Amino acid sequence: MSEQKISKELFQPAQMKASEHEKITRPSLTFMQDSWIRIRKNKAALVSIIVLGLIVIMAFIGPLISGYTFEEQNTPQASLPPKVQGFENMPFWNGKQNIGGEEVDVYKQKNVPEDTYYWFGSDTLGRDQFTRVWKGTQISLFIGLVAAFFDLIVGVTYGMISGFSGGRVDNVMQRILEVASAIPNLVVVILMLLVLDPGIMSIIIAIAMTSWITMARVVRGQVLKLKDQEFVLASKTLGGSTPSILFKHLLPNLSGVIIINVMFSIPSAIFFEAFLGFIGLGIPAPMASLGTLISEGYKTLQVLPYMVLYPTLVLCIIMIAFNLIADGLRDAFDPKMRD
Repeated sequence: MSEQKISKELFQPAQMKASEHEKITRPSLTFMQDSWIRIRKNKAALVSIIVLGLIVIMAFIGPLISGYTFEEQNTPQASLPPKVQGFENMPFWNGKQNIGGEEVDVYKQKNVPEDTYYWFGSDTLGRDQFTRVWKGTQISLFIGLVAAFFDLIVGVTYGMISGFSGGRVDNVMQRILEVASAIPNLVVVILMLLVLDPGIMSIIIAIAMTSWITMARVVRGQVLKLKDQEFVLASKTLGGSTPSILFKHLLPNLSGVIIINVMFSIPSAIFFEAFLGFIGLGIPAPMASLGTLISEGYKTLQVLPYMVLYPTLVLCIIMIAFNLIADGLRDAFDPKMRD
């Protein structure tokens, strides 16, 4: 049997080249880029971000596009049902109301000009409900953002100092937290209303005095878990100061937990403000928030249901959107928390 020769060109080396051993096949991603990829896979969180963005935009441009101001009163045009251009033949937006079992065109009954439209109706003083709903949304969002700001500044700083210091300092700071958390928020609000004039400032101060407590406790627990790890010990060995360790090394590792708690604290503050408005301790007239609008609409629920419908709907959407976004951020920043 003759021996067949095979050319060397048909053989390929099995081993990889030295330059290909450490070649990265996938581009490296930062922590935030990797988290954003996970958020995009969460459809509920993504839709909530879009919806919340639209509500924020409407909160600023809504009071400007209706042609009315939030405090403008027109008593001859009070208690008008919703009426929208182009929807005159559709129920609920045609300016008609069921009175005594009969559908009545309230605009004609009150001799309102034909070119007058109230998209969300008018309240009992003739003020445009569309403008007031979005102005109230603006104020409620502002109060929620202020509460989140105090969470970031006071809560994070207090929790980091308490957890990193440990020992007697930590014990004293935690006892102060326990005393502060034992005082109900409603009591603090009432005290603020006695000291200050009723308004946005007194509500903001009352919420800010207690909203940071939860954040401080969460941050303290995370700092206690991280402060004995190798990167902190290495920084101490190299002579790093305490502020440098706290804000340069620990704070970036706490960013995920901080962002998640901030996203949960915003709807909590908005709901608390709405509760204050509902029980009569909210923003004084003629200013409005979602809580005061719901309180005013509740008084005429059986006669003018649209007055409570729209602010309640906006408040529910805000609460659901913030909570879904917070859930998405929690899964993105810490996938282990899904289980």
